[in-house]
Amino acid sequence: METNRSEITKLIGFIGAATLVAGYFRSVIQEVWGKFNLGLVIAGGVLLLAAIVLNFGSIAGFFRERQGRLGANTAALSIAVIGLLGIANFLGYRHHKRFDLTAEGIHTLSDQTKKIVGNLRKDVKVIRFERAADGEGQRLEDLMNEFKYLNKRVSYERVDPQQKPEIARQYAVSRIPDTVVASGERTERPQTLDEQAMVNAVMKVTRDKLKRICFVEGHGEKSLAGTEGDSLSIIERVLKNQNYEPKTVNLTASAQVPSECDVLASVGPKKAFLPQETAMIREYLDGGGKVMLLVDPAEKPEDDPQLGDLLKPWNIVVGADTVLDNSGARMANSGLGVPVVQNYPEHPITKDLKGVFTVFPLPRSVKTSDGAKGEMNFTELLKTSDNSWAETNLAPGEPPQFDEGKDAKGPVSIGVAGSRKVGEKEARLVVIGDADFASNAYIRTAGNGDLVFNTLNWLAQDEDLISIRPKAPTSRTVTMNESQQNLFFWFAILIMPLAVAGTGGYLWWKRR
Repeated sequence: METNRSEITKLIGFIGAATLVAGYFRSVIQEVWGKFNLGLVIAGGVLLLAAIVLNFGSIAGFFRERQGRLGANTAALSIAVIGLLGIANFLGYRHHKRFDLTAEGIHTLSDQTKKIVGNLRKDVKVIRFERAADGEGQRLEDLMNEFKYLNKRVSYERVDPQQKPEIARQYAVSRIPDTVVASGERTERPQTLDEQAMVNAVMKVTRDKLKRICFVEGHGEKSLAGTEGDSLSIIERVLKNQNYEPKTVNLTASAQVPSECDVLASVGPKKAFLPQETAMIREYLDGGGKVMLLVDPAEKPEDDPQLGDLLKPWNIVVGADTVLDNSGARMANSGLGVPVVQNYPEHPITKDLKGVFTVFPLPRSVKTSDGAKGEMNFTELLKTSDNSWAETNLAPGEPPQFDEGKDAKGPVSIGVAGSRKVGEKEARLVVIGDADFASNAYIRTAGNGDLVFNTLNWLAQDEDLISIRPKAPTSRTVTMNESQQNLFFWFAILIMPLAVAGTGGYLWWKRR
């Protein structure tokens, strides 16, 4: 009878444990507890507890024996290890750390992405319409998981238009595969699925206002049109992606700076502004406007834009010189006329440029005058190295050299940012003594592009966009001539196998 009771309690224990485990795993698979699953767990727990109570004497007797004590110690140790692993896994999930070992950090979200996605105040849905998962869709899903980690307002869904045609009709899907980024009633279809394209799409569907960046023309400024190295077509394309509207304006054709201009920019003027144009820009600033002036050194006096009257109220002085740099901080294969800036002051424009250098071909000095005071705030953004100087007599054909008493010794300021309160508004002005660094030929060099767009973002009062942009991977290919290819072939196909076989044969002979 005792044997029957013991067997019955063991059977009850096994049934209880099985019922408990079955109820738990059903709830995990179905992702809902439900009455049935909860009932299984409760019933299994009751049966298991009953089996333990009914068979308590046998259990206690087992653990008093040597074999039982060893088993208990092993079980306790196993539970402790599992518990420690569980705690480590939980902490790793809540406070995980990833390491990106690529040179450009291409597997790490950029500062710009973190700011834009992390500060979202609207829900954003990303829907990938495809019939079967492919490599591109998987990469997008991985990227969206990163976005969702930054902000729970981002959601991602894969949709088969044949299984859910109503969703495909809702978003007017006409081709497969297709990707839609939606927020409210606004939708965007990115043409590529990389980080920059997806961030641009998120900005376009979440930003309410389309801000206008007006580029002044009529004084020989660099053009937004064209693809040559001296144009600004890259700036135009990036601004459009960031939900800005770049446009050109001719101030001589109007009585004032157009009120629709959120930022007024003049990039590389080669002729002087007319007095009425200068008055318009001053009036625009006095009304709380935002202006960016990128000014190259004048090769001839008649090519100088003559900005003194415009900048005098702001106590900013553009020098009649060319800044040269004789330090080791220059780029490889560049001369004295291409200074490199590596250290930046604390300012919203440059705060994320630490450790990133910017390059300026033949800049001129820009500094604040001794009278810069009052309610205006000034920052000399860009300064060259200690071994630089502002050359005032750059004669062609003669080697430049520093002339004590004539030339200003480095570090030389080549960029100034200023602001002042105008009632409830804030006027902002940035003057940089170089325009070439923003052209197609140089904007992709080091941090030049970040400096240009950070400046425009600050002027447009879009500080959340000021950051380091996503990086493109560097193409690293190995090119070998014919003799190198032959050497590699014979080394891999003949020499290495023979070396391994010879080593094995030698060891066999020695141990024979």
